[in-house]
Amino acid sequence: MTHISVIGCGYLGAVHAAAMASVGHTVIGVDTDTQKLQKLENYQPPFFEPGLAELLEAGQAEQSAGNEGADGTSQRLLFTSDISRAAEASVHFICVGTPQSQDSNAADMTYVNSAINDLMPHLKPGDLVVGKSTVPVGSAAELAKKVAPTGAKLAWNPEFLREGHAVEDTLRPDRIIYGVESGSEDDPAVAILDQVYAHNLRGGEAGAAGEVGVAGEAGAVTPRIVMDYQTAELVKTAANSFLATKISFINAMAELCETAGGDVAVLADAIGMDKRIGRRFLNAGLGFGGGCLPKDIRAFIARADELGVEQAVSFLREVDSINLRRRARMVDLTREALGGDLSGKRIAVLGIAFKPNTDDVRDSPALDVAERLEQAGAQVVITDPEAIENARRRDPELTYAPDLTEALTGADGVVLLTEWPQYKNLDPVAAGELVAQKIIVDGRNVVDRRAYREAGWTVRGLGRQE
Repeated sequence: MTHISVIGCGYLGAVHAAAMASVGHTVIGVDTDTQKLQKLENYQPPFFEPGLAELLEAGQAEQSAGNEGADGTSQRLLFTSDISRAAEASVHFICVGTPQSQDSNAADMTYVNSAINDLMPHLKPGDLVVGKSTVPVGSAAELAKKVAPTGAKLAWNPEFLREGHAVEDTLRPDRIIYGVESGSEDDPAVAILDQVYAHNLRGGEAGAAGEVGVAGEAGAVTPRIVMDYQTAELVKTAANSFLATKISFINAMAELCETAGGDVAVLADAIGMDKRIGRRFLNAGLGFGGGCLPKDIRAFIARADELGVEQAVSFLREVDSINLRRRARMVDLTREALGGDLSGKRIAVLGIAFKPNTDDVRDSPALDVAERLEQAGAQVVITDPEAIENARRRDPELTYAPDLTEALTGADGVVLLTEWPQYKNLDPVAAGELVAQKIIVDGRNVVDRRAYREAGWTVRGLGRQE
């Protein structure tokens, strides 16, 4: 097994650290945020992610040689603010964020550069630094030059996590990408990374009884591809751009359906039967958000501009534009459903996270729509099973109701913005007894429209027939 450090214990780093410990590696997680570290040490993820708390507890309770805890015992998984502890490891994962710059669409590399600079005094000849952060193409080659004087090498190993499924995606990825200096299977970094991901690559056994979070299933082998730095960097941004394009395509079709009188859900089912297209990511609605897709495609456009090939990805500008238009259209559709005026209308907003199974409200279409409804004069009452506190920190002026019944009671209209199962499967008869008017605007096109109509509701949806 390998001794690993993980620099940056945010969403990506905390999951990666816990997952690597769960398959037997000794892991030191390093972060400057002491409050975050305290939560992680107490098996409390600083964000909502199913399955992570169990991995944290299992990893920190596991006894293994190498990591001395504060009480003198040893742990397979240790969190610390002391980056000098990284010197104990031989493989170092960079898992810090690359947010959108404040003054442009480009990715802000401040945290990546800072992590590398802080780590360098503790690197040894033969160590491997592994970038997992999403960076502009060309970044890895420059960072490799910076690391070289220490005798360490650099590889790029992009992540493909879906919030709400991050533990599963880390333990059972659909592919593993190595970006190495030579771009060749013979590169020394390949053998080191193969040791780190041995369980995935060898299709290991499912693990001993009671062992938590072991990756893969018996006999299952994860494909891995070795490539140069630049291609590895592009894999992540290209994948996100393709997914964003597919989502915006079906939302563009929803705009056409609304004008022409078609039904975008039926259209998506029909074109999704074509094996070349597929049905996934063809759910028309409010569009994408979160901390990855929006900022990644904007950074991709910005980097293409810098390289002088902006025309190659110019279509992504319209992808972003279509996505943002859905938010304005959702407000217009709600206004139409409530008779043309939102002033003084009590609206129950179901869901404020950018997607279900997360508490993330970064670039959340739901939060944006709720704010626009409030600005249009509506009395907005928001409920969400996990994201209320994060939303309250971003917009304390809005009204939040932790209880679904409280949000629905007396509502002139219900607006579903995040497809949590409890909202998707809401009983229209029971809900109808709470609201003042039986009007629902389904921003995700997930409710049973027939059941609602049979219960006396007016149902509206983006790109759907009334």
